[in-house]
Order: sequence, then structure tokens, then C-alpha cells
Amino acid sequence: MKRFLLPAVALTLVAAACGGDNSSSSGPVTVTLITHNAFAYTTDPNVFNQFTQQTGVKVVIPQGAGDAGLVLNKAILTKGKPEGDVLWGVDNTLLSRAVDSGAFQAYTSPALATVEAPFRDLVAGHELTPVDYGDVCINYDKAWFASKGVAVPQTLDDLRKPEYKNLLVVENPTTSSPGLVFLLATVAKYGPNGWQQYWKDLRANGVKVTDDWTQAYTAEFSGSSGKGAYPLVVSYGSSPPAEVLGAPDPKPTEAPTGVLTDSCFRQEEFVGVLKGTKHAKEAGELIDFLLGKAFQEDMPLNMYVYPVITGATLPDAFTKFAVVPPTSLSLPPEDIAANRDHWIDEWTNIVLR
Repeated sequence: MKRFLLPAVALTLVAAACGGDNSSSSGPVTVTLITHNAFAYTTDPNVFNQFTQQTGVKVVIPQGAGDAGLVLNKAILTKGKPEGDVLWGVDNTLLSRAVDSGAFQAYTSPALATVEAPFRDLVAGHELTPVDYGDVCINYDKAWFASKGVAVPQTLDDLRKPEYKNLLVVENPTTSSPGLVFLLATVAKYGPNGWQQYWKDLRANGVKVTDDWTQAYTAEFSGSSGKGAYPLVVSYGSSPPAEVLGAPDPKPTEAPTGVLTDSCFRQEEFVGVLKGTKHAKEAGELIDFLLGKAFQEDMPLNMYVYPVITGATLPDAFTKFAVVPPTSLSLPPEDIAANRDHWIDEWTNIVLR
């Protein structure tokens, strides 16, 4: 999902192997985990040491292959002869496409019993397993609005108003996962025949479009380290704690950024066993580990996402500063699958041409 990391340097990391009983004469089994560029653990494999100690299975994490959509495209193109064993990073905007592609083989993890009910049954055939969730939302720079004497917008409709002209930066849905999610948020809000006018209004009101989250948030947004010119940006409900934790000491007692809860669209992320793997048993064991309490509780301050299992303890920074909207916008995965490409084409014609 996200997105407080620059793309990882080109490297392959292997968790140290020890113990276990599934080694062979050629050495321990190695499972390759394919991920997107924002997967935090490409820079620190230590979290997988516990898995290796439990199973004797090594975990290899190649450099991320791009955004989630690009990773899935490659998995589909190599269907049956995968370049890895497990894929992390399919989200609900790509879910139906991933399942229908036949690139994943079903695996029903015993750990699903610990997954919260709203997520547990999202994939009936268990070709993919839920692993985390969050909300894509518009973030705002509190200091900018206070210094300018401008009221913080409260709704998506507010962003059409003249007082918010040239204040919003968004990501391109053709190249960015949060950009696509925000497009879907406007479809969910205004309907299949109403979102187009909304984007026409945003274009007339000076919306800026960047290729990816990194450019939008860290360079163009005024509330981040880049100190850009735009006090409104498409990011995440869990962005504020990152601003607190990333600030120099002494840490602020209040997050410098806020979240427009009316704009939030729920994003779930999934992991799956790639069809054609020679290590299906070990791939399943890795999924079990990813749903374990140790890993689920480690994710929030590394991936800035929420665990999907019951009973996981959130870090204080999340409970204090992250924003969980009372309700989130959503669309059925089958509607997204049927219309995604058409909606993107329409958006491109409206906003970029």
C-alpha cells in the first residue's frame, strides 16, 4: 500500500536460515516474495528471521518491481512460470483482475480464523489473502490554513470552491495506486455519471497532477519535508503519525497535518501464492507468518497500514495521530474490474487533455 519510503535500492535480501526440518541435500528451501516498491522490508530483512528460525525456510525479497499495478501485470504475464513464490501488494482496486487472471493458486491459511470478519471473506476462493488495510484520504497542512486565515475544507464538494483554487495536488491514476483510489473515491461519491463533472470542476480550480505519491507528498505538499506550494494532497489517513515520528526532537504533541474524512476510500491489500511455484507448502507457511501477531504488529510503523487480525496492538503514534474515518467510501470489486480502464480513460481525457 504506501508510501513513506523512497523506492528501495537494487538489492536482494535473504533472511538467515537456521533450524527447521524442510531442508534438502541442496540446502534449505528459499521462498521469493515479490513486492511493490513501497514494501518497507526490502531494507530490513530481520523481521523474517523469526520465520526462518521456525521453519528453516529462507526468504528472498527482490527489489520492488514498481507500483502494485505493474507488479500484478508482470505476475499475469508470467502466469504458470512465476518469478517468485508469493506476491504481496494486490489491493481491492485490482482484486477482481488478479483473481480472474488465474495467476494465483488457492491457499486457505489456518490464520484466517484470526482475521477480522470484514476482511476474511473478501476472496471466496482464497486465491488471495487479506494482509493489511488503510484509507486513502486528502491530507491538509494545518499551519498553512491557520496562517492564511482560510477555513479547512470539510467535504469533497468544498474543493470546487474558489477559495481552494490552486491548492490541491493529486496523483495520476494511470501511474499511482493512491491516485487510482482517489479517482474511485469520486466515482463512489458522485456516481458513474456524476464524477466526470467533479473532475472538470477540479481542473478548472487548478488541481495539480503528479505521477506518483512520492512527488505529490514529499515535494509538492506544503505540510511535508518538501515544503511545496500545495496545502492539500491525496495521501493516507495514517500519514499524520509519520509526520510526528519523522519530526526532529522534541517530537510535536499534535500532528502538523490533518485528514479530510469525507474523502476517504478504504484500501485493502492482499498476498497470494503464485501459481506454478515449486514451493507451495513453504509459500503457504510464509502467508501464515504474515498473518501472525508479530508481523501484524510490526507493520504499522513500517508500512503505515493497519493489521487485519483481531487482537493486534497498535503503537501509540497510531492511536494518537492516525485518522480512521467513521465511514469510508467503497465500490464493489466487480464494478471496479468492469469499469476501471474506462474510468481511467475518461479521467485522462478530462484532466490531462
